[in-house]
Amino acid sequence: MTNRIFVYKKFSENGFVMALENSMDVFKNKVSCQFQIPVENLKLYLSNGCEIVDLHVLKDEEKIYLEYDEKYHKAMHSLPEQENRSVSDWIRLNVGGKHFMTSRSTLLAKEPLSMLARMFADVNNVYLMNPSAKDNTGAYLIDRSPEYFEPILNYLRHGQVILDTNVNPKGVLEEAIFYGLDSMIPQLNQLMEERKSRHDNHSLTRMDVVRLIITTPTTSELRFQGVNLAGADLSRLDLRYINFKYACLSKCNLSGANLSNCCLERADLSHANLEGAHLLGVKALCANMEGAILRGCNMEDPAGSRAVMEGVNLKGANLEGSNMAGVNLRVATLKNANLQNCDLRTAVLAGADLESCDLSGSDLHEANLRGANLKDAAFELMLTPLHMSQTIR
Repeated sequence: MTNRIFVYKKFSENGFVMALENSMDVFKNKVSCQFQIPVENLKLYLSNGCEIVDLHVLKDEEKIYLEYDEKYHKAMHSLPEQENRSVSDWIRLNVGGKHFMTSRSTLLAKEPLSMLARMFADVNNVYLMNPSAKDNTGAYLIDRSPEYFEPILNYLRHGQVILDTNVNPKGVLEEAIFYGLDSMIPQLNQLMEERKSRHDNHSLTRMDVVRLIITTPTTSELRFQGVNLAGADLSRLDLRYINFKYACLSKCNLSGANLSNCCLERADLSHANLEGAHLLGVKALCANMEGAILRGCNMEDPAGSRAVMEGVNLKGANLEGSNMAGVNLRVATLKNANLQNCDLRTAVLAGADLESCDLSGSDLHEANLRGANLKDAAFELMLTPLHMSQTIR
């Protein structure tokens, strides 16, 4: 009858009942297979601690214990870590709570020296470094912003920086620096410059202006100095006392607007529509109004303040039927301008360029035309005679 032997791991209560073999090597091989321990790493002991070198000393139903080599013990404990570091073609990342799926080649190919590439680079099918801890789904955890990581991952996929309008390129730039994506940084810097340029040149809309007017107290000065309002529809708005110095109002619709006492100094109003606008006491020194429409404008202030348009460029402008009594147009350029039926009583036109200007039907009573260029100017149907004294005084 074959003897039965009880085999246990050291310090364990759980074991196996095994048949005693005639050969030590055969018996060890069976123990090795049962406990999944390499035969060269295990040793057998009696309960009193003596190592077993001969099976003949064992009795039926003897209890023996096995012990494996400490080096193998350490290797066994390191197996989970090795499993974590084993290479996979597909990688799931948890960035700031948002999951991303990508291939290992995507992370390695574009920027092989980046942090992401070094995390998932491998030698002999084992990661060179532990990528990071994993969440409960097995995704590698990265404590960074998911909003800025998505453009990073897309860049690694196709090599182009593409951002949604609501994504701040500065935030993506900080992430690119963090991950070490050197080739991405110049593209982001260029994109930031382009966005800044577009922002600087961005034209305000009617709604922007209305919102600012409503929210600004009446006791405070509202300044649009140097602001771009090109092409904006500001028709029929009350814009009194606003500072538009150096502002761009080119092709702006200001028809029927009240611009009384505004500062338009050196503002660009070229080809703007100011038909029927109120310009009482306006200060438009050296403003550019070339090609502007000012038909039916009112510049006469009953309180006595005069509109100052000295040095203004009104070349080719249409001022037909405007009330310009007392306006200061000294050294202004009105070449080819339409001034038909205008009220220019007591207006100052000294040194103004009125070449080929149409003044037909205008009232120039007591206007100062000293030194003005009147070459080819039209004076048909004048309401008051033009005296020589007006041109030489």
